[in-house]
Amino acid sequence: MIMQNKYFINITFLLAIILLLNACKEEEYAIPETKDALQNDVIKRTLGPNLVGQRIEFAYAMAVPRTRGKLVSAQVEASIEGATGTFLENRSFYTNGSGQDVGVKIGEPSATEGKITKVSFTTDTTAATLRYYYVIPEAARGQTVTFNFTANSSNGETVTYAMGPYQISKMDMKLDLAVRDGAASYISIADMAVYTAANAAANADKIDLVYLHRTTPASFAHSLVSPAADPQYLPGITLPAGVNKSTKVSKAFGLRDQQLARLQFGIFIDDLDFQELNLADAPNFAINMRAESGVWVETADGKYRAYIFVNSVNNTNKSAVISIKRFTLQ
Repeated sequence: MIMQNKYFINITFLLAIILLLNACKEEEYAIPETKDALQNDVIKRTLGPNLVGQRIEFAYAMAVPRTRGKLVSAQVEASIEGATGTFLENRSFYTNGSGQDVGVKIGEPSATEGKITKVSFTTDTTAATLRYYYVIPEAARGQTVTFNFTANSSNGETVTYAMGPYQISKMDMKLDLAVRDGAASYISIADMAVYTAANAAANADKIDLVYLHRTTPASFAHSLVSPAADPQYLPGITLPAGVNKSTKVSKAFGLRDQQLARLQFGIFIDDLDFQELNLADAPNFAINMRAESGVWVETADGKYRAYIFVNSVNNTNKSAVISIKRFTLQ
């Protein structure tokens, strides 16, 4: 009797499992039916922190059944007016068989009035994908921005697609500054600029680092050294009058921020990285820097933190190219 009950329980359990598996079986995929109405969709194409002066790019797709007319206009309204250079493409883009984006003109160049950028169609078309480029203005720093995308068809239909909110970074960025030993070698984080010795003397209170290259007597190649560092790290350097700050510096390898490096690495330094950065025990020099390495920096007055990325180095010319992200703490 005990054996029969055991078999009965097992059979009941197996039947329950089979029914459950059948219930969970995925339905076969079916192509969605096209709606008999004007439709639209949007994707954000750019990645990483949204920096003032940089662009946010979107692709705006819209379509209407031919039986219901054609497209007549498209527009984007930003919650904060974009800076000069904001525009909506007057070309519709598609991807060809080689994976290349191809643009086809569908209207005249866009017109921007305040927060609204608009394109009027001059081509008889029922479908289009337009690129929208929003140049982030200073007014948006540290704020959020939203976008309303709108398409209109000849039969009076209107559709709108909302995107955002997107946080705008407090950071600043400066790309491809050339530094050279004995020439443009004085770096200002406040100005995000590089000065010669003569110009550094006129901006002494803003000089945070000295770039130099040495093989003898100290073999430490490309280096970023605080003016107040031990003189052994500044061999042969006579600092301009007043250039004397002690800047905290911490070396970093493998941190190839994509916006600074413009390489394939999907790494981004954002505001939070600077806010959480702790350089309390950092030295005031970084020697033996290499291409694609970097340094975290905190200025002596505690006003700025920065990340300096070394884009390239030239041993023969004793020079390098650097790019900077900077965060204002005060």
